[in-house]
Amino acid sequence: MKHLMTGDEAIARGAYEAGVRHASAYPGTPSTEILENLSTYDEIYAEWACNEKVAMESAIGAAIAGNRSIVSMKHVGVNVAADPLFTWAYMGVNAGNVIVTADEPGMFSSQNEQDNRNYAKAAKLAMMEPSDSQECIDMVKAAYDLGEEYDTPVMIRMTTRVCHSKSVVEFSDRKEVPVKEWQKNPAKYVCLPAISRQLRVKLADRLEKLAAYSETSPFNRVEMGDTSVGVIASGICYYYAKEVFGDKASYLKLGFTNPLPKNLIKDFCSKVDKVYILEENDPYIEEFVKIQGIACIGKDLFPSYGELTPDVIRTCVDGQNAKLIEFDKSKLINRAPTFCAGCPHRGLFYRLGKRKDIMISGDIGCYTLAAGKPYNAMDSTVCMGASFSIGHGAQRTFNAAGINRRVVTVLGDSTFFHTGINSLINTVYNKSNTINIILDNRITGMTGHQENPGTGFTAKGEPTTLIKIEDVVRAIGVKHVHVVNPNNLEEVDKALDACMGLDEPSVIITRWPCVLKKFSQADKDEFDNLFQTKNTVDQEKCIGCKACLKTGCPALSFDKAAKKVQINRAQCVGCDVCSQVCPKDAIVKED
Repeated sequence: MKHLMTGDEAIARGAYEAGVRHASAYPGTPSTEILENLSTYDEIYAEWACNEKVAMESAIGAAIAGNRSIVSMKHVGVNVAADPLFTWAYMGVNAGNVIVTADEPGMFSSQNEQDNRNYAKAAKLAMMEPSDSQECIDMVKAAYDLGEEYDTPVMIRMTTRVCHSKSVVEFSDRKEVPVKEWQKNPAKYVCLPAISRQLRVKLADRLEKLAAYSETSPFNRVEMGDTSVGVIASGICYYYAKEVFGDKASYLKLGFTNPLPKNLIKDFCSKVDKVYILEENDPYIEEFVKIQGIACIGKDLFPSYGELTPDVIRTCVDGQNAKLIEFDKSKLINRAPTFCAGCPHRGLFYRLGKRKDIMISGDIGCYTLAAGKPYNAMDSTVCMGASFSIGHGAQRTFNAAGINRRVVTVLGDSTFFHTGINSLINTVYNKSNTINIILDNRITGMTGHQENPGTGFTAKGEPTTLIKIEDVVRAIGVKHVHVVNPNNLEEVDKALDACMGLDEPSVIITRWPCVLKKFSQADKDEFDNLFQTKNTVDQEKCIGCKACLKTGCPALSFDKAAKKVQINRAQCVGCDVCSQVCPKDAIVKED
């Protein structure tokens, strides 16, 4: 029977069919759905780890102990996991291990656009690049057999379009792979320098064998057609190229891409008049081809950033622009992204943005939207967990220069567990006086409501120990800890005022559930009236001052004819931030 699946779903299916028993991940677009789907298989233990390094180490431990394992993350997550990754490549596997990196050309929800094929090359890992969902299944299954045969972890490089596009797949039965015996073997798994030097020699030998395999890999194939143009492509670019050139070109589709097949590439290029290299982001394949002394056209014609879609390819090759439907562009209304109506971050950033002479060090999450209007309440965003550390460095600089400026740092609850704990330890240990805010909205919000150590549930929905952020913060040594309802602007102001006058580190925890969350019983027990009321505008009292609009709530709008504010009842959840801002008490509860 045939099924329609996204690439992420297919990766999970491939792991299931390959007999995988252990899966670990940290959520991050476009990889999140891999672990979510893995968690639906009873035969697979699936967990959300607190960060990608921990996820990588969990999967390594399972593979050493004898279980086939998989770990998945978005491209920037591999930066976090790189420490164990490079040494894991030296060690080799017991049971197979697959590492999925989901790259994001175009940066739709990422802070950079790195090409993680470079990680496979640098770490000396075998690597595959699927082009569609069926290849996701096939490559994952092949990766375990290949990895166990050649004693190597295998990286599978996905991109956004492969992750989220759907294509037809065929299922197979699960292969029940017995748990491999673990044997004490420090010469393989204890990477002291003396041992690592020997493993490095073995790694070089392994790469030679993998290079020979790549020449005959079924995932590297030639499709000869018109020989005036030859296209070498991997991943989704293969289908982009087929859409543009059709049967007017020959193709070398590369699916096993580290090591690359030198002889296969040379043979293909010798049979065509002109060679295009189509790959998103870095000239990974192009540089290899040029090293072989082969003339080719790559990044000198095609862009080195963004998605290499068919429209982009056509424009580069023959100057043709895509034919678009004509419309009246004057009717387009620019709409900046904003917090949802009832978002618990709104009250905090509304008040924080009004503070004078402060620097706000931000982090990765929904709350990064506070950088824009109307809040203008974020001055830096770098990576997960960086806000505390960057804030510490900035505050030290201001203090040393005698500049009377306070630094406020902001990150979310899942980000705190990810790498914020280490950063806060550094802040306390080095006696900084930053004001550190943790936005506890009771879930991992931005990536689609995944559980984390502070929610009380595992990836499979099983109840577990709920780790309280305030307990962790106090254990680290923070003396001044305030837990506030961010919808209560008076509470927010009092906490900020109390911390601004301190000459030592402080923490404010804004604690209120995400408005879109499916509330647990613990949420219902802790928080009163969770978004069960609605507000309306008393039109007689409203003077049209627009003060409430500065909260940025999308449920509010201004009626130009009546010169009054209105509240969209379908969006309002009664958080009351707008009613606290109104100078005329014109925003009231519905009867």
